[in-house]
Amino acid sequence: MHDQLPSEPEPLGGGLKQRHLTMLGLGGVIGAGLFVGSGAGIAVAGPGIVVSYLIAGTLAMCVMRMLGEMSAAMPASGSFSVHAERALGRWAGFSVGWLYWFLLVVVLAVEATGAAQIANGWAPGVPQWAWVLVFMVVFTGANLAAVKNFGEFEFWFAALKVFAIVAFLILGTLAVFGLLPDTDPVGFTNLTGQGGFLPHGWQGVISGVLAVVFAFGGLEVVTIAAAESDDPVRAVSRAVRSAVFRILFFYVGSMLVIVTVLPWTAQKAGISPYVTVLDAIGVPSAGQIMNIVVFVALLSALNANLYGSSRMVFSLAERGEAPRALLKVSGGGVPRRAVLASVAFGFVSVLLNLEWPESVFLYMLNSVGAVLLFVWALIAASQLRLRRLIEREAPERLVLRMWGFPWLTWVTLAAMAAVIGLMLTDDTARPQLLWSTGATALVVAVAGVRELRARRA
Repeated sequence: MHDQLPSEPEPLGGGLKQRHLTMLGLGGVIGAGLFVGSGAGIAVAGPGIVVSYLIAGTLAMCVMRMLGEMSAAMPASGSFSVHAERALGRWAGFSVGWLYWFLLVVVLAVEATGAAQIANGWAPGVPQWAWVLVFMVVFTGANLAAVKNFGEFEFWFAALKVFAIVAFLILGTLAVFGLLPDTDPVGFTNLTGQGGFLPHGWQGVISGVLAVVFAFGGLEVVTIAAAESDDPVRAVSRAVRSAVFRILFFYVGSMLVIVTVLPWTAQKAGISPYVTVLDAIGVPSAGQIMNIVVFVALLSALNANLYGSSRMVFSLAERGEAPRALLKVSGGGVPRRAVLASVAFGFVSVLLNLEWPESVFLYMLNSVGAVLLFVWALIAASQLRLRRLIEREAPERLVLRMWGFPWLTWVTLAAMAAVIGLMLTDDTARPQLLWSTGATALVVAVAGVRELRARRA
């Protein structure tokens, strides 16, 4: 472990403003998982899905607070990978960096394919692969441009999603109290009818947590981007504070509206719960409106993930954990080779998804299914070690502090261990956990071999 805290500036260009960072946090995390995938959570938990989101959101909030503390003290484009290396050793920085990069480039394929399916529905004459190609070219261009252009792009994408959720919350609340034309007050009967608030008991709530916890992945991109803002310390503190609470409000708020306006049993598999509610309260063309929102959500998440993966692999190259060729930075401070390397792998995974969605790509998807939990666990372990180091060497850098340290950090780690234990007992989640554990073990083994070789050299 290094004895001193780093203070060298990042070679990447600045230019991201506070509003860019806040929206980037929202953009990376508000995706199809919320608009479409939340239906699976409602099916297993009923109205108790609100509690599931509260539990999962609180876990994500604690992880982000830890990450915010470390990133405000040591802003770096590699964020938690740099922190893990400083706290736990090179093997940890290498492992968490490559695992996160792999997670982002595989998820990118799901987002690109999902967006291409929607576009194909609007223009059936254009094949799906052509849409994917268009998206990849457009977003590669956006990521190769100056970082402030990327920030602006993402700002407006995320703003549209936020506007859609706020409009949904307002319409839903008006419907509950019967304040929309031709509607009667719904009241809160749907929360307690159809088997009560917890129709499947606490087991349902726990299953709901497993279904929704991964929807909070993507928040970490804020701390990666903070290194490219004009005032990283202030920017990361404010972005972490605002993004986390807003996301908790949007997620829990929308779930509360969905299960209050309609009985939870009214949700249909494969149809967005948002569409079902908007149809029920008489919003014309609700399906098409949500299709547009989901389309934008997917492209926005794709853009944010491409950015996050390129900065992570660049940071790995800076520390000698990835090919040095990726270190070339353009005049505007953009790591172009790192962007192209991430796009290339993203594109390969898209092709695998289009060609072998039920075999090769399914294995890849399963192998990153639980990686987010391992990344979060390493963030918590790093924070436990680094907090002591910062307090000893540079306490003035602790501008954002983790609540209830160290107890709440330990509680968060215990909660992650509990989620992993529950995944083992769940038939649908178990394959994901086993494949992800295998992928993690492989990366850690490679990191261990590299460390042994370095010691012998």
